[in-house]
Amino acid sequence: MGGKLVWDKNGERTYETGVDHGVLYPATGLNGAYAKGVAWNGLTAVTESPSGAEATALYADNIKYLNLMSAEEFGATIEAYTYPDEFAVCDGTAEPATGVKIGQQPRKQFGLCYRTKIGNDSVGEEYGYKIHIIYGCYASPSEKGYNTINDSPEAISFSWEVTTTPIEMKGYKPTATIVIDSTKVDSDKLKALENILYGVDADTETQTEAVDPRLPLPDEIVRIVNGTNNG
Repeated sequence: MGGKLVWDKNGERTYETGVDHGVLYPATGLNGAYAKGVAWNGLTAVTESPSGAEATALYADNIKYLNLMSAEEFGATIEAYTYPDEFAVCDGTAEPATGVKIGQQPRKQFGLCYRTKIGNDSVGEEYGYKIHIIYGCYASPSEKGYNTINDSPEAISFSWEVTTTPIEMKGYKPTATIVIDSTKVDSDKLKALENILYGVDADTETQTEAVDPRLPLPDEIVRIVNGTNNG
């Protein structure tokens, strides 16, 4: 339907806020698969930091001939007050004996899923949410500052710089990130995806057996959202 543009209509003043529902999926090393997901408690921030996609100008015949664009890369910073035990191997830590950990070990690849809220002027933060998924992650060593307890105590905050390796996606260039918008995806299909990402208890969703959380790859997510997933 055509007509004149209208700005800031009721219900269309949207914004994003918050971060929750963090899930860690350690890589198995087998055909790009990931192990069972575990809840990441204490997640305080995920800062997405794309880089690259920079133009290099080429000149010919005394004019600007064309722009060549460099490859785009995806990175992030994860901040949290704590992390799952399963993240230790992703952070270069091994446990040679129960309760004993050593550092400077090989770092394991992982996937990450988290959620941000979408709010609007009508219903606030209950309007919807986005599910963010990052594949092929490697965490760099992080700085940890331990301070004496004083009259202004603060919990130690951990931070990791994350680089990614894109994975294949049918019909598109390899990608390291995918975002699902609850305000645009059919609710039943979204629920089916969330059951995969977060798992299902045996006594709910008419399940006879519990389903462990797992990380679907981009092609499977597209099939679920399009309603063409037969697996």
